[in-house]
Amino acid sequence: MEQFIADLKNGMFIQQLINGFTLGGLYALIAIGYTMVYGIIELINFAHGEIYMFGAFFTFVLIKNFNLSLAAAALISILSCILLGIIIDYVAYRPLRHSPRLTVLISAIGVSLFLQNLALIIWGGRIVHFPEESLPSFFSGSAINIMEINISWLQVLIIIITLAIMLALNLLVTKTRLGKAMRAVAQDKTTASLMGINPDRIINFTFAIGSALGGLSGIMVGLYYNAIFPTMGYMVGIKAFSAAVLGGIGSLPGAMLGGILLGVAEVLGAGYISSSYRNGIAYAIMILIIIFRPSGLLGKKIIKKV
Repeated sequence: MEQFIADLKNGMFIQQLINGFTLGGLYALIAIGYTMVYGIIELINFAHGEIYMFGAFFTFVLIKNFNLSLAAAALISILSCILLGIIIDYVAYRPLRHSPRLTVLISAIGVSLFLQNLALIIWGGRIVHFPEESLPSFFSGSAINIMEINISWLQVLIIIITLAIMLALNLLVTKTRLGKAMRAVAQDKTTASLMGINPDRIINFTFAIGSALGGLSGIMVGLYYNAIFPTMGYMVGIKAFSAAVLGGIGSLPGAMLGGILLGVAEVLGAGYISSSYRNGIAYAIMILIIIFRPSGLLGKKIIKKV
């Protein structure tokens, strides 16, 4: 408590909140990928964390081995992640569209393990770092430095990109014909197909958006911590899934809110309780939400008539 009061006085608590918002924004982007796919086909895409990991590795390889700029490498990596997500849908999920949910769930877990081990075979288990000369020098510079509050330009960039993407996605889903088609397929695929909508195309588009967000998040996390490794997607995937559950699985605003709340809770918990509980916080939040509010903070209760 004394540490908390001292941090309130010197501004360190504000620094912790900003760090939490930065981390939470990254969780929110990944959670949106989860919740979009679930909202359309009611599938928890457990391979989403591995797409996040491949986005970071693709960027690293393009910079280190092909001497591309960060912007060019990031763009190619995001496009590669989109292709990877569509391939995963075609190979592992589309043949099981009408199968029991447990079958599809097992397939998703299998894809996750396959991609994780493929990355281990290709790049090994060691942690790799972006070459320092390839990163813009202003990334590590201070955008704001007041009292104990120090916000880097990279944090500012991450927050701006995250907010812009969230706003754009919300407008896409609520204000465009494509978004209306996505909502129609999510509500009733059969009726949507009778109205001239191709559900498979909508599902492909949803996987493409989710995979792009996952790849972008992997790139930004790789830059933020400057550490990339093949198993990095596992724990982040669980945390992002927890964020989606916290906000209400299937709800875009819920995924945004859940990601930010989880990031803030994780940073504050690590700072004022114990850093060893950092990963356990995500599990604890998910368990509590499932017990006390299964529909999430912004999720809607669905009543099924029989």
